[in-house]
Amino acid sequence: MAGEALIDTPPRADAGKAVREFADRAVQLFIQFNALIVVASVVMIFVFLIKESAPFFAHRSVGSLVAGRQWYPLEPTEAFGALPLIAGTLVTTVIAVGIALPLGILCAVFMGEVAEPRLKNVLKSTVEILAGVPSVVIGFIGMSVVAPWLQVELGLLTGLTGFTGGLLLALMALPTIISISEDALHAVPQEYRQASLALGCTKLQTIWRAVVPAARRGIVAALMLGIGRAIGETMTVLMATGNAANVPQNLFAPIADNGLFMSMRTLTATIAAEMGETPRESLHYHALFALGAVLFVMTFIINTVADFAFARGRRDG
Repeated sequence: MAGEALIDTPPRADAGKAVREFADRAVQLFIQFNALIVVASVVMIFVFLIKESAPFFAHRSVGSLVAGRQWYPLEPTEAFGALPLIAGTLVTTVIAVGIALPLGILCAVFMGEVAEPRLKNVLKSTVEILAGVPSVVIGFIGMSVVAPWLQVELGLLTGLTGFTGGLLLALMALPTIISISEDALHAVPQEYRQASLALGCTKLQTIWRAVVPAARRGIVAALMLGIGRAIGETMTVLMATGNAANVPQNLFAPIADNGLFMSMRTLTATIAAEMGETPRESLHYHALFALGAVLFVMTFIINTVADFAFARGRRDG
């Protein structure tokens, strides 16, 4: 029609837009598919543990497993009390996190905020090397070096104790906590530092009052992964804790009365030590899967509590 200008979109532009939309949609579906795989994997693991542990709970109650104080799976006096194993797991994990968390945060702060670039590169390489050391090597060092030294210096009956295991687990959790905490500090915008310094704060005050609080989400993630590394470790605690199913009566008792410095046994060490020699489909076999279910529930509770505490901290902050 006269006086009207018709503008047609080039076919090539339409084709390019369609390809981009298709690619974006494909990437979105791929990410969603991977997320579903993760969720499905967790659900299947839980279902598998319940399925394999159900025959045990058909003969024994959950209370007898969790509250029982004796683990003696041999006939004719079979006793499946997991309380000593749960206590050993919690004690070694708490010791490991109590040592590794402050050291890891301090190392991350030094690497990210204080150290010169050349020294920072050396420290990062050292942390990466430490992360690559096999757990069996850490356990062997604990058995041959750390345990004898603690036995002599503290006058213990044996150096293979819960404290020894926790100390070694702290060494293994340190690389994870340091790396993730340092990444979280690095992600804090530079404007936070500049604003704090402009208000008259010293560099130390800026680090602890501005940078570290701003990176707390990443630090919490580092803490959770550190706990996961400690609570799920097997070989190190199998070699270094003494593997005696004891329940500490007083964790802060004098060394002569044991407390932390007594032989302990963890859930993971028990499963690893006994599964290979247990007759399939026996009550003992299903009891070990019940221990796995207990460990799964413990980690779920720890993660839930940490997420709740973090969410509450964000609201309060």
